[in-house]
Amino acid sequence: MSASARQQTAVRTVDGLIEAVRGGAYGSDPAGQRVALAFSTSQAVRHLGRGSGYRNEVLSLRVHAAVGSCAVEPGALAPSTLDDCVGATIAELLDHPLLPVRIAALDAYLMHTRPHTPEHGAEAVALPSGSSLERSRARARAVADLLPGAGVERVLVVGVVNSLLERLRERGTGYVPCDLKGGTTEWGEPIRTDALAELERCDAVLASGMTLGNGSFQPLLDHAAATGKPLVMFAQTGSAVLPRFLDDGVTAVSAEPYPFFWLDGGPGVIHRYGGPR
Repeated sequence: MSASARQQTAVRTVDGLIEAVRGGAYGSDPAGQRVALAFSTSQAVRHLGRGSGYRNEVLSLRVHAAVGSCAVEPGALAPSTLDDCVGATIAELLDHPLLPVRIAALDAYLMHTRPHTPEHGAEAVALPSGSSLERSRARARAVADLLPGAGVERVLVVGVVNSLLERLRERGTGYVPCDLKGGTTEWGEPIRTDALAELERCDAVLASGMTLGNGSFQPLLDHAAATGKPLVMFAQTGSAVLPRFLDDGVTAVSAEPYPFFWLDGGPGVIHRYGGPR
């Protein structure tokens, strides 16, 4: 990443990034960028061979050729939210009262001005075609392997994905699973619900981009910046937002913009920033 690009990413908060966008640090005026399409994607999955399943819902906004996304709790968005977004400018949506709308708008804008290309620091990683479980495992390998290969004994996993836990088990890396929904993992391990309470007993953090949409990202970023612990983000939510925090608390990002790997069985790609080379 060039020195000029690094300077532009020197932000410590999401609000600071929004102000930088408003100030023109990332290109075109957000007041001149309108959302042409707003849509939500709702999914329920239970991989063959797995004992449990889950549901996802994602708000996505399109600006020109770019799509920005933010996951929400299933059923949390009112249908009128889509109407709020269509035709609005990015600048207007950055002031929207709902945090997921603000994140989706910010993501769409940055996907437009800072797409996932080598010029912006991204490394494309191919995902093979296959079953939902095969593709989930392939993504998990690409994500978990962004963690350092040495010096990490226990990882705080924020946003439980069983394929990621499976990959950590294969690596021989301990972990503490944490998710606001609680419950248990595929292996019967209790899932903690308070990530901040677990930070001190873990020496690295692997966190979902969903933390952007529920407001829990900032404490993780602050902790990583203060302690130097690796903070690796796996992002469908805010895939273009989180790379802006590289070297300012975030050490690596697996960025996966729409369309997500779970939407079909064909080949795909994710984009990695930072991490071991």
